[in-house]
Amino acid sequence: MFKIVIVSIISYILGNISGSFLISKYAAGVDIRKHGSGNLGATNVLRTLGTKAALVTLLVDILKGVLAVVLGSLVAGENGQVFAGIFVVIGHNWPILLSFKGGKGIATTIGVMIAINPYIVALIVPLGIIIIIITRYVSLASITGMIIFPVAMLFTRQPIKLVLFSFLLSMMAIYRHRSNIERLVKGKESKLGQKSRAR
Repeated sequence: MFKIVIVSIISYILGNISGSFLISKYAAGVDIRKHGSGNLGATNVLRTLGTKAALVTLLVDILKGVLAVVLGSLVAGENGQVFAGIFVVIGHNWPILLSFKGGKGIATTIGVMIAINPYIVALIVPLGIIIIIITRYVSLASITGMIIFPVAMLFTRQPIKLVLFSFLLSMMAIYRHRSNIERLVKGKESKLGQKSRAR
């Protein structure tokens, strides 16, 4: 139990490392929270600072998900993986260092998924890219991917613990996208290449 607590705390702290905040603040001299949608995520960085900054943001947020799960596995096995994956995403979404206002957790969840089951990522990410190309809605691709994630884990007969874990990550991601879902339904969601209407 002690190992699980330590893994959870370290993973939450890792989640607090916001790629979008650090890159925008220290590389571009701006606070990304005051631009575009105000969201601490790669999509807002893309709209505000361009492709290169967005790719670096994406990489940072993915890597912290991978690192947390690998660390969790080394310290506490499968249970460590699960708790690390949950708490690194919680740390990204609700970071204490940024007044509990973080991103939506998609890149970090992808990192967690890569460390746990890269084959599922190989299925979901290309599908997400196709959705973005066709619709230009990043949020739609993210939501669709997060719906497919636990379904794919279930149908590929992963351990029940990991299936339940994937459902929890999916629910967190969808919850963070609730305003996007509302705008998608109303036809008011910003497409890739457009200025955000979220603010």
